[in-house]
Amino acid sequence: MSQSHLQTDQLKFEEKPLYVPPLQELQSVIQGALESNFANADVSVVPCPDLKGSQFGLVESGLGGKATLLEAGGPPYLRPLVQRDKLYNLKEITRKIQGPGKIFAVGAGAGPWPIRGSNCEGIFNLAVSEEDKLTNGSYTATVRGDQEECVLEKIADSEPRCALILNLFLSQGQPGEVLKITAKQRTGEQDFIECIRKGLEQHYQDKPVGLGGIFLIKKGKVHQHVMRDFSTTPIYTTEQIQQWLKFYEMPAQLNALGTLVTKDLGLDLRLQHFHSFSFSNWGGHYHYDTTPEIVEYEAYLNVAERVVRVDRPGLTDQLMSPHLPNPSRPINKRA
Repeated sequence: MSQSHLQTDQLKFEEKPLYVPPLQELQSVIQGALESNFANADVSVVPCPDLKGSQFGLVESGLGGKATLLEAGGPPYLRPLVQRDKLYNLKEITRKIQGPGKIFAVGAGAGPWPIRGSNCEGIFNLAVSEEDKLTNGSYTATVRGDQEECVLEKIADSEPRCALILNLFLSQGQPGEVLKITAKQRTGEQDFIECIRKGLEQHYQDKPVGLGGIFLIKKGKVHQHVMRDFSTTPIYTTEQIQQWLKFYEMPAQLNALGTLVTKDLGLDLRLQHFHSFSFSNWGGHYHYDTTPEIVEYEAYLNVAERVVRVDRPGLTDQLMSPHLPNPSRPINKRA
């Protein structure tokens, strides 16, 4: 099933700078935020580990160099009915944004549906060489069969596309210092990323701060969704969205890739968006952990210098928020 992509030179690109605090300052702010939500938390500034290592499974080693948040498309392109033409060429878009040199991109979005014959989640992990060779370690997660199983599949190096929705952290894959964040035993209501983002937002107020990279769920289970195939009936409400999405409880280890930003900046930004993959058959959109008493997180994040918004929808859609409301989210009452 072949399908072309939108012409990159015809897409609208909007860029705004982000506030870039020192990593040591971010370390202190995030430490304080996590301590109010987890029994054990530790934030440090460390040389980035080799992200090509077996426990991480990424295609480049570091998160340094021209650190940029990229957001393309958005949930309005999914509803009330899908706009199937919203297919983006990641190699072309990231090259236009980053310019010459190596590009490393990790993050969350909708997978290239033509290669699966179905709507799917995209877990993006790819590199573009100086000579424009694409190395793709990305995955799709698809709802399959009568039992609606989650099926995780690699994306081929020859496939440069994503669809509809995209949040990437771009860099040159260079070594350098990053934030190492560990948290265990969740005692509060906020999920791991929400806790970090809201802590930064409270501290920096009107100064927009963006982070991106990878975090691991090392122990426990998490509540995640995978989009079913495109709805054939129009979707207008949050309730309809929740019925359309397929939710799973997925076990560790899961490696989540994505971005967070503290302010919308008038660009209709998605404030947090992480998709995870496993080395078995799990993958999807991270919401929160369901085993707060045993959960363990380990993150490696870098601070972004700017945000670039591509093909912003004309209408704002707040129905598909970073995580849908769920008042039954479990909390570790014993801590």
